[in-house]
Amino acid sequence: MARRSGQWGRQSLVWLHAVTSIGWMSFALALCVLLISGPGGYDSARVLDKQLLAHLGTSAAFTGLMLSGLTAWGYLRHWWVLVKFVITLTQLVVGMSVLSPRLDALAGGDAGVQIASSALMAAAIAFQAWLSVTKPWRHTPWTDPRRRTPSFPNWLYWAAVAVPVLDFVVWKALFGSPAPLLSLLIAVAFPFYRRSRLRAAAPQPVAG
Repeated sequence: MARRSGQWGRQSLVWLHAVTSIGWMSFALALCVLLISGPGGYDSARVLDKQLLAHLGTSAAFTGLMLSGLTAWGYLRHWWVLVKFVITLTQLVVGMSVLSPRLDALAGGDAGVQIASSALMAAAIAFQAWLSVTKPWRHTPWTDPRRRTPSFPNWLYWAAVAVPVLDFVVWKALFGSPAPLLSLLIAVAFPFYRRSRLRAAAPQPVAG
């Protein structure tokens, strides 16, 4: 029963990562269409960005990080995982520093930068989906083939599923807009926990 619960937890986390990633790409395309339609679509684009697109982006990033940390894929073992991290981080930074602020300031003029940003965001997510399916390239130079990934408690998978939901429901109720506060805290703290587990699972040298 515990094994089945663990499988369901991991599968649920994979499912949530897929759903949020597809949603992120779909809403980025919808944002692009709204901006292309002209000033009449700008208000809808702002609502879409604040209420859904931003949260889907941070949720996709969080679930992807947790999947890597909880499984043998790791953070730095495979080039395709590392490339996905770099692309995702770039997307989040561009979204927060370029796309969202420019959307807020957009009154009725040319939205060329915002259109290009949302289109590139959708294309980048599609490329990441290709990376996840094909898993190209070899291991990175930082891979230690002797290090085995420790097993993590099943509840961590379920917690990783619950966190983005809580971020949406709780902060939406309190502030009127979702915020990735719990996701950010756990995404920063979990690698340290994972590292401690890796050290504990490492084979100890035999005394001579």
